[in-house]
Amino acid sequence: MHHVLLRVQDSADYMPASQRDQVLASNLGSDWRQLFSSFDEKPIAAASIGQVHSATMKSGGTRVAVKVQYPGVANSIDSDLNNLAVLLTASRLLPKGLYLDKTIANARTELAWECDYVREAECGRRFQKLLQDERDVFVVPSVINEASGPQVLTADMMDGVGVTKAPDLTQEQKDWIGAQILRLCLREIAEFKFMQTDPNWTNFLFNYKTSKLELLDFGASRDYPDKFIDPYVQVLQAASRNHRDTIRDRSIELGYLTGHESQAMLNAHIAAVLTLAEPFSESSPELYDFRDQTITDRIRGLIPLMVRERLAPPPEETYSLHRKLSGAFLLCARLGSRVRCRELFANAMAKAGI
Repeated sequence: MHHVLLRVQDSADYMPASQRDQVLASNLGSDWRQLFSSFDEKPIAAASIGQVHSATMKSGGTRVAVKVQYPGVANSIDSDLNNLAVLLTASRLLPKGLYLDKTIANARTELAWECDYVREAECGRRFQKLLQDERDVFVVPSVINEASGPQVLTADMMDGVGVTKAPDLTQEQKDWIGAQILRLCLREIAEFKFMQTDPNWTNFLFNYKTSKLELLDFGASRDYPDKFIDPYVQVLQAASRNHRDTIRDRSIELGYLTGHESQAMLNAHIAAVLTLAEPFSESSPELYDFRDQTITDRIRGLIPLMVRERLAPPPEETYSLHRKLSGAFLLCARLGSRVRCRELFANAMAKAGI
């Protein structure tokens, strides 16, 4: 699985110019260069499943980033997943409790989304609308429709620096960045019920001049239905108050548990939920210091038992949501952020009317 997912990470492997031009021509027309007053031949980066070029629009003079998808990558990823499933099933390398078929089905769906630049553009526009009341904090680049297609995505160029690579951040800036990213996660879960689920730290840029966070890459964005997110938020609330019975009951409703688990499995599941919600717990410090957090390590320590004892696969929504949440926690830890998590959680619940 790791090898397959490497295809959607940053890479220095650029496609030949002739191949790139074929993709641009098939998406934007043979006269695609007429859209730009300048187009840098050398990519500035390889992001996700395509490479990125700096350009300037002829109409309006807007500086843009042009993401060009590698041809055939969608079919290649699908083939790799099929081969991986056959290999792991035949070799019986993985325990039953990992529910490999569900894991691969989820990966197949999400990687297909990553390959659909039309869908990504729509998700980016949707986030722009959702965050229009936070323009003093977040910037979502505008999509340039006339220069975009199924395998080409053109949007405003962002000038920020990846938050984990930004030099000389003050502790106050580190705290602010961590707080805003966690606050956004909570809004996505409880209020929007729509989340950008890719935790890649390069998707969050800090602009020193504007003191704003610039958000990138919406290919992995997804909706969460009410029937999942409402009881899920109730689980988080119960965990923040250490209400173990409610965690169990809502977890059965969601499908995390069947109600017939061993006591060891039940205890491990509840412990994992309590650990995940620890920063929001009423018993946690008012200012949660992520420099000292061991959340991911403690949850990782529970996985062997849960894999061995689990009677049902987790809801498919869990894969992406927990990946994003754990990624946000790890980002705060990497930055050394100190965040008023309890206050953020209470405000998010109140704003969502929960």
